[in-house]
Amino acid sequence: MKKLLYIVLLYLYFCNFSTGISQELPLLKVSESKRFLETEDETPFFWLGDTAWELFHRLSYEEAENYIKNRADKGFTVIQAVVLAELDGLTTPNFNGDLPLINQDPSRPNEAYLEHIDRVIALANKHGLYVGLLPTWGDKFNKKWGAGPEIFTPKNAAVFAGILAKRYQDKGVIWILGGDRNPEEDEDIQITNAMAIAIRKVVKEKQLITYHPQGGSSSADFFGDADWLDFTLYQSGHSDAYTPNYKQTKKEYNREKIRPVIDGEPCYEDHPIYWKAENGWFNEFHARRAGYWSMLAGACGHTYGNHNIWQMWQPERDPISSARTPWQQALDYPGAFQAGWMKKIFESRPWHQLVPNQKMIKSGPNHGGGDVLASIASDQSFAILYIPYGSNIEIDLSQISGTQKRAWWFNPRMGNSMDIGIIREDKNYVVDPPADPQEGNDWVLIIDDYSKHKKLLSNE
Repeated sequence: MKKLLYIVLLYLYFCNFSTGISQELPLLKVSESKRFLETEDETPFFWLGDTAWELFHRLSYEEAENYIKNRADKGFTVIQAVVLAELDGLTTPNFNGDLPLINQDPSRPNEAYLEHIDRVIALANKHGLYVGLLPTWGDKFNKKWGAGPEIFTPKNAAVFAGILAKRYQDKGVIWILGGDRNPEEDEDIQITNAMAIAIRKVVKEKQLITYHPQGGSSSADFFGDADWLDFTLYQSGHSDAYTPNYKQTKKEYNREKIRPVIDGEPCYEDHPIYWKAENGWFNEFHARRAGYWSMLAGACGHTYGNHNIWQMWQPERDPISSARTPWQQALDYPGAFQAGWMKKIFESRPWHQLVPNQKMIKSGPNHGGGDVLASIASDQSFAILYIPYGSNIEIDLSQISGTQKRAWWFNPRMGNSMDIGIIREDKNYVVDPPADPQEGNDWVLIIDDYSKHKKLLSNE
């Protein structure tokens, strides 16, 4: 009998190990340096988010399970989703036929609707994913566009946020206020502050809070002095194919009040440029370039997005901004795999020690979409550079410690690495990436102090 019990326990252990399932997620906090997020035991936490805004509203539990497993397998760590969703979220019921509120009253949430969210959050946490939880989309307090209606006042906003906070205070949740809107009136500010204060009153320091603004804006633009804003979230958005989001990251990184920085909504893969199909579409290159650019400019993570997935589009639904691929198919678009590989390559080194350092680049493209970025560890033991077009560059090796440097290429399109070998130059070094320079022939260059870092990848 004991032998049978041992075999069963061993089987269950390996099942859980092989699927990466964890029953409880550690608390998250801001690091002492204020530059990155970490778990309660001070392990750096790499935010790799995915925008699944309509997750709770449009998907069945079984569909949500398919989505969550897919993202967990690819290495994502955060799922961004909304309770009161954008797409007629107050008047169109969820998959189960439930509306979120009784008589559109924020102080009277529908228990059946929340029970579905309970199950999905628990499922995400079980698979190691935190939920970046938006209590509401922004059109419910600032209907500049969208379905609305505006239903919030400071008073009922506090009640609604407090109900959610009490419900999810012990879950793997990160609170994201706002919802693609900037506060434009004093009441908008009051509503947001009321939500934040109500959440903080319940969760204390156990959960993080931030704000999701509209494109081209940052949470620190409006709430930079607020004690409740734990980290800065900005949105680089979906306009120009050459949007240099690293400049926004740099701006946030250099603010007087230091906070961790994340681009919480960059250009989505398969999203029409400037929202019009005739302008072409953002592809996986645009999506991954935004990630590497932002990380090497000082971000503590990045959010990937797919235009078909945020709205959970499928053929029987009206497409928003020319969505054209069923979300189930879009789950395995190239950019999603590549986002996971980006996280893997940064985690192959103590990435949280990186400090932006453009002085390392002696010559190379710095405009037009081919901008090369560099970042060096604070102890000078390694550097990571991103070269979007595969252009030749010249770099200053003297800024990296050690008498021997080892360099290697990482291919962000395929997820594989190539050893360049030991470099014996003392200072200036000309880098010639594989293949001919062109848009999308992007490469990541890692240069190590060979005495301190000998492995190419963390799993070697």
